[in-house]
Amino acid sequence: MTAVSIGIPVYNEEAVVPELLARVTRVIDSLPGGPHEIVFVDDGSADRTRQLLADAAWRDSRIKVVCLSRNFGHQAAICAALDHAKGPAVILMDGDLQDEPEIIPEFVRQYEAGYDVVFARRSSRQEGLALRAAYKVFYRLIRALSDVTLPLDSGDFALLGPSVVGAIKRLPERERYLRGLRAWVGFKQVGIDVPRRARFAGRPKYTTWKLIKLALDGICSFSIVPLRAAALAGIVAMSASLLFACYALYVRFSVGASPEGFTASLLVMTFLSGVQLLFLGVIGEYLGRVYAEAKGRPTYVVATVEKRERRHVERVA
Repeated sequence: MTAVSIGIPVYNEEAVVPELLARVTRVIDSLPGGPHEIVFVDDGSADRTRQLLADAAWRDSRIKVVCLSRNFGHQAAICAALDHAKGPAVILMDGDLQDEPEIIPEFVRQYEAGYDVVFARRSSRQEGLALRAAYKVFYRLIRALSDVTLPLDSGDFALLGPSVVGAIKRLPERERYLRGLRAWVGFKQVGIDVPRRARFAGRPKYTTWKLIKLALDGICSFSIVPLRAAALAGIVAMSASLLFACYALYVRFSVGASPEGFTASLLVMTFLSGVQLLFLGVIGEYLGRVYAEAKGRPTYVVATVEKRERRHVERVA
């Protein structure tokens, strides 16, 4: 078996880090082959997360800690893990232990059986009813809208083979939805049904707004259906206006009166103004992403990389 790198983004997880280190270390101890490594990406933590991981890196040469200069977000931290992983196969998982490290050996077995991507498909969740329903609706909505067949109920917990890692790293976009890019690049993929556990400790770092932003990133990255919907709404409004104009002409010439109703006119104008503003917002979402891509800024900036052999600072021009 070839070497495996496990990439784990963390942000303010000092309560989870000791248990996370113990469980992931036990897993890589059990894996054949090697040398394996664990790449932690500290996404600008304000607690003792960075120090705990740095201490672990100085004790264990298999641990590397990539410290970002500030909080760039979960998807950017995953990209940093991919960029700094040395193993040909990279396993990505969250640092809150909702992704169970004990599933990794099964990922490796499927990879050795010939699959380029092995991803976890959430068979159950332990979040609240409203959040479970929102996730269920979102995954089915984005799959219906996307031109690419995106797997249902699958997050970022996955093993990526060298061809997939190389293809994703070559993609130039800044606003990334990694689980979608994983499907877009293709190759031979398989899903494994696993339960999604409750986080081990602490509070979720994905706020409601961050979840909404991730959903918008996914939809805007893999579908232009919302833009087509704006055009369709315009066609429907124009058609309705034309029909009403024909009706008004018919009434005027056949009956000798014109349709009246200030309230109806006001409601129609208000409704159409709302539709226009809604789709201006949709266009703005796509335009904002084009603007962000045009600036060409890096996805993240590394402050330091901690490991036992040496300590150094990487600067991004």
